Amino acid sequence: MHNIIEVDLTENIDIFKISCFLIPHKDGLVLVESGPHSTIPKLEKAVKANGYKLSDITDVLLTHIHLDHAGGAWCLAEQGAKIYVHPKGYAHLKNPEKLLASATKLYGALMDELWGTLKPIKGNQLFEVADMQILNINELAFTAHYTPGHATHHIAWQLANVIFTGDVAGIRLNNGPVVPPMPPPDINIEDWHTSIERLESLENITTFYLTHGGKITDCKHHLTQLKNNLNEYANFIFTHYKKQTPKPKLIEMFTQFSKELLVKNGGDSEAMKSYESSNPSFMAVSGLWRYWKKKLTTENQS
Repeated sequence: MHNIIEVDLTENIDIFKISCFLIPHKDGLVLVESGPHSTIPKLEKAVKANGYKLSDITDVLLTHIHLDHAGGAWCLAEQGAKIYVHPKGYAHLKNPEKLLASATKLYGALMDELWGTLKPIKGNQLFEVADMQILNINELAFTAHYTPGHATHHIAWQLANVIFTGDVAGIRLNNGPVVPPMPPPDINIEDWHTSIERLESLENITTFYLTHGGKITDCKHHLTQLKNNLNEYANFIFTHYKKQTPKPKLIEMFTQFSKELLVKNGGDSEAMKSYESSNPSFMAVSGLWRYWKKKLTTENQS
């Protein structure tokens, strides 16, 4: 049984829940997810509270390069940590100029407050990981599972009977329902279902650790609900894509639809604010609209 320390990087901060996970080994700590640059002081406080220094983090395993998951990785690399990432995310961490520009365009004046900044990670500290590659870090053995759907550059990390799921297993706040986070540009429903099936096929898995939700032990029910909600979201947008419903109206409609679905699945309507901040309707609409446009255009051309 490995000691897994969950760190809520956004506790007492007005932002949706972002967790990272510390796993001690004989020479220091492995960290799964860095969180954003803006929460590095919170991470450092938690590391010290457990008797370590930030420089004791020897290895950082990223599920993907979105800023809430990987934005602080460069800080830890500067402290000496090795950073592991999907090959499709490697270039963006080595030279984050495009990633930073894209995020700044999206978040504007809130960029610094929410996410901080990005700096390049040197090539000798940044490592691509192959599908099914096993990382042996002293007594710890992590297996990388390529799990696209939310992002093309997504990895779920397995440690014994535990999976650190990033966003492929969705968001689940305060023991509420699970919802799929669907920002542009990489949403792919078919890939996501294939990734869920892969998680379901892994034997003897007892626990998921969600970056936005923490520890989950009802894994089978969790994935079933995720599949259902993934289809509900996708089909709702498909209907309105065919009608070419104007985006502002569609965002308003989707906000109401997702709230009703949340309540239908046993969630508290008061929790909608937290779910909306972690999975904004305007992003979900944009992500799914782009998915359907690309899919139907490809089908029409074939």
